[in-house]
Amino acid sequence: MNKQEIYREVDQLQPIFDDSVASLFAHPETGGNEQFSANYLRNVLAKEGFTIHNSEKMEHAFYAEYGQGKPVIAILGEYDALPGLSQKPVAHQEAVQDRGPGHGCGHNLLGSAALIGALATKRCLEKEKISGTIRFYGCPEEELLSGKVKMLRLGMFDGCDLALSWHPMDVNCAYEESYLANISVRFFFHGKTAHAAVAPWQGRSALDAVELMNVGVNYLREHVIDSARIHYSTNCKDIPPNIVPDYASSWYFIRAPHMADVLSILDRVEKVAKGAAMMTETTVDIDVEYGCWEMKKAKVMTDVCYENLKEAPAPQFTKEEIELAKAIQKSLDPQIVQNKNQLYGTKRVMHPIVGDRSFWKIAFMTASTDTGDVSFNMPMSTFSCACWPIGVAPHTWQAAACAGSSLGAKGAFYAAHVIAGQAFDFLHDPEYVQAAKKEFNENQDIQYQSILNHFE
Repeated sequence: MNKQEIYREVDQLQPIFDDSVASLFAHPETGGNEQFSANYLRNVLAKEGFTIHNSEKMEHAFYAEYGQGKPVIAILGEYDALPGLSQKPVAHQEAVQDRGPGHGCGHNLLGSAALIGALATKRCLEKEKISGTIRFYGCPEEELLSGKVKMLRLGMFDGCDLALSWHPMDVNCAYEESYLANISVRFFFHGKTAHAAVAPWQGRSALDAVELMNVGVNYLREHVIDSARIHYSTNCKDIPPNIVPDYASSWYFIRAPHMADVLSILDRVEKVAKGAAMMTETTVDIDVEYGCWEMKKAKVMTDVCYENLKEAPAPQFTKEEIELAKAIQKSLDPQIVQNKNQLYGTKRVMHPIVGDRSFWKIAFMTASTDTGDVSFNMPMSTFSCACWPIGVAPHTWQAAACAGSSLGAKGAFYAAHVIAGQAFDFLHDPEYVQAAKKEFNENQDIQYQSILNHFE
């Protein structure tokens, strides 16, 4: 087989791809609840001859394996949706289910493209009878930033040589470095109730502690590195205003380019929380729930990924699809669109070309994902494909609308070709594999430790 033949294998799988995109979009499930999505993908893979490996400790996590021998190539699939982002595939905000979940990060596209990449590679192995093993990884709970971290700890990635990943975005780009490290931490304050009018002095307000902590962290923002992100939400369990609340909590995400930065900032945020408790004569319990690492630099993997982005057949959008993209883009702040167009060097509504090899520095991905943890355990590549108009951000109704439309599907089908092309290269050229593993083994300046282990 050659590269064009592997692309034809992808093209022949279009019906399976279309059904997968539509089925996952029609059944959005939040992290930890992905029963339909995981079982749907398991069934497709089993029918195609893959052996399914499940985990007793993670109901909706699995990997499906085909082939034998080296290299063992992991293709990462995700399928969890986001709460409150239910959306029809139209150019205005309209929920399918009021405040229901929706694919505002395009994981129905992500999982479906990964599925097709794995199936096409399987057919390559089947026809050529060459050494190699392909594994499709069904990864739940990505939006909770914990699924792959747990799967790694359970040993589900043991034996893999390389990993291939991607994500829907508004740009076609290969990433040599990407993502911010992240920790999720909750602060539970406990005080004493009292009547807020009759005897407020008898109470100790947990809510006051939360508010003081949040003010303190806001002052802290000036004194952390510029690239850090600190954001939070609060909860007081609907205690009415006439009761001094004895319970309140804050939920924080702390992000930075490197896990060492995150841990340093976390230490300072914890001191602010303890100070707020001291000021209000309350107590605070601190629970670090989970965390994920930044993506480890992998030049060799990115080189292969970039070449396949250029080689794979790019999507061709119809006039109707471009009109839909323009209508969705009109819902955005025009300044955001203008800034992005200037950044990307285009006036087109859909990113038309593959950015150059260093384009990731311009389009740096400042989100966080548990995929980063995989990159610290094996060489990994990641890339993005334009699945929504320039200026649209993930975690929005606009992204969810595109995830259910042919705009998103065409971008994701392009991604399936790129995944299959990379797998083809690694299966047919052992030097690529050796070079990627050599670079990975030599780049051990930062020692990985799962956050699940760090705070035990």
